[in-house]
Amino acid sequence: MLRHEFQPGRLVAGFFLTLTGVVYAGDAGGLWETPWFAVIPLTSAGLCLAALAGSAAHGLRRQRGDHRELPGRDDKHVRG
Repeated sequence: MLRHEFQPGRLVAGFFLTLTGVVYAGDAGGLWETPWFAVIPLTSAGLCLAALAGSAAHGLRRQRGDHRELPGRDDKHVRG
C-alpha cells in the first residue's frame, strides 16, 4: 500500500457525515426519534470543523516545510 499524507480535514468530515448517517439509521430502525432538520447542524458543524482542521494542517505543513517525497508518489498526478 502506498503511503499518503495525513489529511485531518477529510477525517473530521467523514466522521461527522458518518455520525449523521448513524443518527438517521437509528431513527429508521425505530431506536429513537430524529427531527428531519437534524442533518443541517450536524453536517454544517462537521464541514466547518473539517475546514478548520484542514487549514491548520496545511498551515503547519507549510510552516515546517514538510514537502517530503513519498515513495511511489508521482508529481504529475498530484493537484496543487
